Amino acid sequence: MCGIVGAIGERNVTGILITGLKRLEYRGYDSAGLAVICDSGLQRVRREGKVQGLEDATVVAGTSGQLGIAHTRWATHGKPSEANAHPHMSGDGLAVVHNGIIENYQALRDALTADGYRFTSETDTEVVVHLIHKAQARGLDLLAAVQDAVRQLHGAYALGIISKAEPDRLIAVRRGSPLVVGLGIGENYVASDQLALLPVTTRFIFMQEGDLADVRREGVQLYDADGQPVTRRVHEFDGTHEDVEKGEYRHFMLKEIFEQPAALQRTLEGRVTSAASLDALFAERRDLLGKVRNVQIIACGTSYHAGMVARYWLEDLAQVPCQVEVASEFRYRDHVVPEGTLLITISQSGETADTLAALRGADSPNYVGRLTVCNVDSSSLVRESELALLTRAGPEIGVASTKAFTTQLAALLVLVLALGRARGSLAEDRIEQVLADLRTLPSLVEKTLGLDRAIETLSRDFVEKHHTLFLGRGTQFPVAMEGALKLKEISYIHAEAYPAGELKHGPLALVDKDMPVVAVAPNDELLEKLKSNLQEVRARGGRLYLFADSRAALTADDGVSVLTLPDVPEYLAPILYTVPLQLLSYHVAVMRGTDVDQPRNLAKSVTVE
Repeated sequence: MCGIVGAIGERNVTGILITGLKRLEYRGYDSAGLAVICDSGLQRVRREGKVQGLEDATVVAGTSGQLGIAHTRWATHGKPSEANAHPHMSGDGLAVVHNGIIENYQALRDALTADGYRFTSETDTEVVVHLIHKAQARGLDLLAAVQDAVRQLHGAYALGIISKAEPDRLIAVRRGSPLVVGLGIGENYVASDQLALLPVTTRFIFMQEGDLADVRREGVQLYDADGQPVTRRVHEFDGTHEDVEKGEYRHFMLKEIFEQPAALQRTLEGRVTSAASLDALFAERRDLLGKVRNVQIIACGTSYHAGMVARYWLEDLAQVPCQVEVASEFRYRDHVVPEGTLLITISQSGETADTLAALRGADSPNYVGRLTVCNVDSSSLVRESELALLTRAGPEIGVASTKAFTTQLAALLVLVLALGRARGSLAEDRIEQVLADLRTLPSLVEKTLGLDRAIETLSRDFVEKHHTLFLGRGTQFPVAMEGALKLKEISYIHAEAYPAGELKHGPLALVDKDMPVVAVAPNDELLEKLKSNLQEVRARGGRLYLFADSRAALTADDGVSVLTLPDVPEYLAPILYTVPLQLLSYHVAVMRGTDVDQPRNLAKSVTVE
């Protein structure tokens, strides 16, 4: 959500700022702006809409400067408009960009108004820039003024600040919203995501919670939450520029769908060679896994669906009771924590606000440990959990998660095997069989991607529809939920998922010739039950679209379309059957002409409530 880019150097940084914003477009936004310090003072340009409109405006304005900040805004306080776009200013020489929410902004706004400050936007951000200006008016330099201001702020936020009074420094603050410092030669940078800065550097410092960075041309000084100078580790980016480019693909989402075989291979590499290889996953804390008697999973969105699948695996394979809950609900209710509970968080970015807050609030002594399944090794969830299992999916740019989900599932299945082995609740031969199955997963997904053309043809039936019902049973119910989420996210078709056995308890009333019904039908112990449910749909004139195992003996007919998937071992079916649903959603969205990679109203990394 929102995106910050800042730069200071000996050259014009406007191009760096614009390029950085374009590389952050995946996060979701509705307006964009930048401010630079030039010889004549501070120059600001803002536009509602896409970054391209901002870039065009900077060309017309001749915007140029060696110090600047830029921002893409996702509206929270105040509608999308140029007046509400960042950067916000106080006086004619101080500018601020801000991600997050200032919870006590109204009280601060009232006090600042009483002091004579005039507000020109509806945003909570404007109180920040006026607070800093007020501190500067008392004689504080920019660093001290920012430190004074942030002591008055309540909420989660990241800030970038520049002042024409001190054109040799850029101040950045992290409180609950991610920021990274990029290190160059004679120039340095800040951004919400390292991907924004890859054209100019591969060396990064990931700011930790409470950090403040004083960024200058010649170097960077960081201060911790107590205001003390601190040194943080420098990380080298280990990917390639191609990881964050579309290449031959029309959209990032399609590229990331087709990257899944390779991504899954990375997830599994070194982890599935034998049962003994599982011991190396958490070698330093294997004793912790042996103490686990219950599991609590918390996550949001797609990651929540991954957790729901994992619950079936945990209870069936590892024989561990498991609860799964949406993080935004979990964090705000009283809950009983059984003794010996392992808390598992799941997140692509590792910065999901509700999941992170739930982790930080999990202080019961009955937790034996906190483990995160995450894609970003430098993220807050990874740093604040005792154990981490990285998915190694690589950068995911499309807002609708694809390879992040399937690699989460693969990592969670490996975790279940490790947990069952550590507890002695899963037989060695069963572990070896599931590991052998896992080793076939990348090739099975590759074969499934071969259905792309057939799925594209089938997708035409959905273009004019307004509603779709997804059905699944057992581990396929969360897969159906994920399929419905994908369709609604990027095609804007209303979609719901139900356990197929619930049809007679309400959803059947919706079924008619205008309601496509999508079902996932692997060859498992619930297949015959699912077939009966599908007959109920056909009897009401519903149009069925089935993704089925060849052994399921389901045939196409009038009103029934069947796409046959490769035969798949039982525990891999949720991962494999996710892929055609991703392709279905993608092709429907393309045919409907929606913005596939940046769907309306959505953001990639949800870092505010």
